[in-house]
Amino acid sequence: MSSPVEIPLSTLIHIDRGLSIPVYLQIAKQMINAIQRGVLRPGARLPGSRQLAQGLKVHRKTVLAALTELDAQGWVATLPNRGTFVHSVQKLHQESLELVDTFDLSVYPVQAGFLFKKSMLLDRPVALTQTELEFTDGLPDVRLAPMERLSKNYAGIMRRGNSRVHLGYAQVEGNAYFREYLAGYLNDTRGLHISTENVLTTRGIQMGLYLTSMLLLERGDRVIVGHLSYYVANMIFQQAGAQISAVPVDEQGISLEAVRDLCKKTSIRMLYITPHHHYPTTVTLSAQRRMQLLELSREYGFIILEDDFDYDYHYQSSPVLPLASADRSGMVVYIGSFCKALAPGLRTGYVVAPADLILELAKLRRIVDRQGDMVMEQALAEMIKEGDFQRHLKKAQKVYQERRDVLCNRLEKDFSNYLTFDIPPGGLAVWTQWRKDINLMKLSRNCLKKRLHLPQTLLFQTEDLSAIRLGFGNLNENEMNQALDIMLEALASD
Repeated sequence: MSSPVEIPLSTLIHIDRGLSIPVYLQIAKQMINAIQRGVLRPGARLPGSRQLAQGLKVHRKTVLAALTELDAQGWVATLPNRGTFVHSVQKLHQESLELVDTFDLSVYPVQAGFLFKKSMLLDRPVALTQTELEFTDGLPDVRLAPMERLSKNYAGIMRRGNSRVHLGYAQVEGNAYFREYLAGYLNDTRGLHISTENVLTTRGIQMGLYLTSMLLLERGDRVIVGHLSYYVANMIFQQAGAQISAVPVDEQGISLEAVRDLCKKTSIRMLYITPHHHYPTTVTLSAQRRMQLLELSREYGFIILEDDFDYDYHYQSSPVLPLASADRSGMVVYIGSFCKALAPGLRTGYVVAPADLILELAKLRRIVDRQGDMVMEQALAEMIKEGDFQRHLKKAQKVYQERRDVLCNRLEKDFSNYLTFDIPPGGLAVWTQWRKDINLMKLSRNCLKKRLHLPQTLLFQTEDLSAIRLGFGNLNENEMNQALDIMLEALASD
């Protein structure tokens, strides 16, 4: 076709100068749409840039920019001394292409044009809020995090002449320097006997749970958890195709009699446990049950997935060492993080396991997160090496113990008619059991009216149970008293 195609400019291209999209891109995208719809056919010669500019009432440079964009994307071809032609493209089947009369650049498709799986399993309540006061399920106070020291280390690493070694690809298991000092730290504080090859770094507890579950669980495998248990872990196990069996939890931890009974009846692949402070009840697995659990694991061949999410905070005596410290048969996979010790947004965690399992976990981790934040891991390693991290924990532990005492004293003084509780020996939350005639959801709504957020994820109310897990770490003494005053007012107005 030698003569230019007659383009219905007034109906084909609509320029909206109120949009943030540059005018030349509006022109280019609408011409692409016309080519896709067959309005502009392959081989058609476009009018010259001056004629297009005059018809669209824009500057010629704008038209030239649009044509350059079309040419760069392969929609048109410009031939010297001949003109600009629509490029030949593979003809689309009309039955597979839904055409529209107009092309609106200001909107994006509301729904996908294809089918995909949707999961109700992974839905969970969102606990975010804009209120000034909030009870959490045991989050730390980010105001206490040693950000000055950490940021100084981070900036120093970036300024060094060898900083490029932390900005490229490295070992999939994580920063080797960090893993070395992390292994030493865990050996000193948790009684482990590990080396670098036993450590895989992660982006927190949940990533560790996900990786181990995807690797170790098959569809139909059975996982034992406590009743109650960490709902995110339960979702991950079910997403992996596992079936969950819950066993009772008392003041000494999970019932080993119930575990043994299940093992006699069916094959158990994994047992998930938070032994230092059971989630959500905060009870500690007794020393006797720890040894018995390890023996059961060896006898029946099930994996122990040990989630030690808040080991760092203990107030009355030395902490009970993790199950992993007494494991001599390679049955325990140990998961922890720095999120409670520093801040939830600093997503640095770890998995400790036999070296052969770490290698396989690293292969799986590679496809979702190549290696993690190498610079942040280097900065944390230097904090551990210099003792800055340990000093931070010592100071933070004193603060959190004081906050625990403030909360427990107020609960004992002002809430004894509504609830009972035991003072937790560690961690950042108190498990409170409430009168069954109190509607906890209504209490939460009344608190929110007074600008106190009591998230639904903290509430445990069934026919047999009425309880709230109250985190105290994020609230200072003044904030704690304000929050409790609001809760009392909400109870009185019920």
